[in-house]
Amino acid sequence: MLELIPSELPVAKLFSYLTSCVAPRPIAFASTVDKDGQPNLSPFSFFNVFGANPPIVVFSPSRKGRDNTTKHTFDNVKEVPEVVINMVNYSMVNQVSLASNEFAKGVNEFEKAGFTSVGSDLVKPLRVKESPAQFECKVLNVIETGSEGGAGNLVVCEVLKIHIDESILDSDGNVDPQKADWVARMGKDFYCRASGDAVFEVEKPGAIVAMGWDKLPDYFRTSEVLTGNDLGLLANLPGMPNLDEIIKYREEIDYEGLKSTMSKVELRKSIHQLAKELIAKGEFKKALGICVEL
Repeated sequence: MLELIPSELPVAKLFSYLTSCVAPRPIAFASTVDKDGQPNLSPFSFFNVFGANPPIVVFSPSRKGRDNTTKHTFDNVKEVPEVVINMVNYSMVNQVSLASNEFAKGVNEFEKAGFTSVGSDLVKPLRVKESPAQFECKVLNVIETGSEGGAGNLVVCEVLKIHIDESILDSDGNVDPQKADWVARMGKDFYCRASGDAVFEVEKPGAIVAMGWDKLPDYFRTSEVLTGNDLGLLANLPGMPNLDEIIKYREEIDYEGLKSTMSKVELRKSIHQLAKELIAKGEFKKALGICVEL
């Protein structure tokens, strides 16, 4: 393992490691205004949602590592404590990157990046029409984490109103990730696209508590076939199958027939391969049952 002490690294190198490992990160495309009403629009990937009651989002327009100056967004929210967080999808990502240029104060990034401004209902900053989801927010607090270049400035916001384009909703009125096609920041110049095969489901644990990894027999945990993901699905079951279930599952795969033609090592590997195929089909209990060695 590469072992690093942050205080011993140049800020730029540390930033690269942090943003490459803490990834992907959603993007807050933040719209603000200064005390004179001049608009500013800039993306920030130090961003996430931190609560629903009240609805809280936090983003950080950090101090510039190069010259320790602050971003216009940071200055604006200190003058006018309001912001619109516009979410970013694939269709607008290059325009968003364009808006991240260090334009001089007073330059309108809506115009520079080719975005359409839309008036907000409850706050002064404008919304980005092209964004599929927009959050009108009031700024509750700004927490400055340091005074040197690269230090974060946590802008804590309460969401007052949400605008969601109905084109990204499914038939139940929920946001469909395939339709939303969100993008997120990685390290350096890399992004990732949250759609297609990149989107998958992991069912949350239910009301019945899982038996856990530690309850799986050793020959499960040391399997040459079953991966950590496979075993995680099996360990999420409430318990091991009972004897009658095990016998039934074995009969369905002709366990005794396989046993008569293979060594113990070969049999275990073959059974675990069958279990892997059952796991892929969602038949977790059966997969667990055929692997039990009586």
